[in-house]
Amino acid sequence: MNSEDKKRISAQAALDYVKPGSVIGVGTGSTVNHFIDLLAEKMPGEIRAAVSSSEASSERLKKWGISVIDLNNSDCLSIYVDGTDESNHELHLVKGGGGALTREKIIAAASDQFICIADDSKLVETLGKFPLPVEVIPMARKLVTQKLEKLGGSARWRQDFITDNGNIILDIHGLEITDAQALETRINQITGVVCVGLFAHRGADVLLLGGDDGVRRITGNLRNEKARC
Repeated sequence: MNSEDKKRISAQAALDYVKPGSVIGVGTGSTVNHFIDLLAEKMPGEIRAAVSSSEASSERLKKWGISVIDLNNSDCLSIYVDGTDESNHELHLVKGGGGALTREKIIAAASDQFICIADDSKLVETLGKFPLPVEVIPMARKLVTQKLEKLGGSARWRQDFITDNGNIILDIHGLEITDAQALETRINQITGVVCVGLFAHRGADVLLLGGDDGVRRITGNLRNEKARC
């Protein structure tokens, strides 16, 4: 089974978590594209609307006739479905390869459940092989680069790329992330950083991994907050 087939079966498995009549959060990337297409194909008209993390996903949703609304106009999101660049066994994630990490983190925080979909190559023992994205205010690029490189690794400016928020991305190469929550907190405290692509304090609740033998489901610790939807 090739990687696209694995992504597709993980995306299809996420449909089991979609509540008819609900408003859902939708992420960004190639695996999410499969989810959007399958949602339109298998569950036409069954959700009220979607809140999207990127302009690209919004356009794809609208193409299928799925209403896209602003998060501020939604009372609650039952689930957030998104992919990942890496996940460890604690369901801490590295995200942001597509540059939408800030909006992704906002929607994940606003959702009752975060359903992460991926092919099985994304599960790793230690995070960091995939460069860690950091969204940065443009005028702070040099300052933040200097601060990040004190943490280890090499911070490289993702040139010719601007986020949907009008900011830049620095990708940190060569990290070995052993304490994801501590590193997430530390990077977020650097002046000029908008958001870091570590999803550790709010990791995934369910990880659906597509593989040659089907879909493997890994469930994280239950969140303490009471479901709102």
